[in-house]
Amino acid sequence: MTERSFTADEIASQPDCWRRAARDARAAVDGGFGPAALPRPGERVAVTGCGTSWFMAQAYAALREAAEQGETDAFPASAFPRARRYDRVVALTRSGTTTEILELLARLRDAHPATPLLALTADPTSPVLREAQHVAVLDYAEERSVVQTRFATSALAFLRAALETGGPLPAGVATVERAAADAATALAVPLPAGLTAAEQWTFLGSGWAYGLACEAALKLREAAGAWTESHPLLEYRHGPVSIAAPGRAVWLLGGPAGGGGDGGAGIAAEAAAAGAYTETGVLDPMAELVRAQRLAVAVARARGLDPDRPRNLTRSVVLP
Repeated sequence: MTERSFTADEIASQPDCWRRAARDARAAVDGGFGPAALPRPGERVAVTGCGTSWFMAQAYAALREAAEQGETDAFPASAFPRARRYDRVVALTRSGTTTEILELLARLRDAHPATPLLALTADPTSPVLREAQHVAVLDYAEERSVVQTRFATSALAFLRAALETGGPLPAGVATVERAAADAATALAVPLPAGLTAAEQWTFLGSGWAYGLACEAALKLREAAGAWTESHPLLEYRHGPVSIAAPGRAVWLLGGPAGGGGDGGAGIAAEAAAAGAYTETGVLDPMAELVRAQRLAVAVARARGLDPDRPRNLTRSVVLP
């Protein structure tokens, strides 16, 4: 019997969380949350976060630009260019207590008082509610686990669904409802032995799927202490392919919805020729991330590690 964990249970809840996030986003655009809080088409927007939240910020920024809804930058909170002016700043923070996020928002509020600040968090009582004018609380995606899974993807689902209301999504990018259906599939299908038995994993993504590739690699590092890498798809040839070998895996998260194009097939062939196991995603990139989260739990257990208690990590980085 497979031992359950908080992390595994939270991974399994993601399809329902994404559907709820999509409903919340539509309600927000319709006025329930206040349409002035969300990025509007044509605005110049910056998105920020730390760790997992930064990778979700990268994915959203790339997707928003691909949808031609406005210039969008993504920065880790510690490297945000505070002197730069934006029409709106969006911060992703599960706990709402991360030191870098709270300090950044306070400084932005003082430096640019006219710039709306929107925070997405899971905790309705967190300090971030005092630092941002607008807050979307996704409390149904709150987590007991240290390792983030469902809050991060639900925050991205919320922002992605809001993009759907602003105009057509880029070619090949499905709705959040479709992504949730793919996530259900990702939870049901077995993980290939070539992935679970590997000693090293490289995740590749193109366009908005690159941020998800970075997050997939982080999950295995956090939960299982694994050697992982992540790269933009077409950058793989420029050095990283040198580590492809038997016993190692290369996973293209983008698939047909990630913008990989014909280059993806060529890169998969090169990795396979070097002896690496290759996996090309066929589900929505967010659903492929769900499979990677499952892999992180499986590898942790195979190594005798508890995915609910990752080494050297806490739920939030709060500095003295």
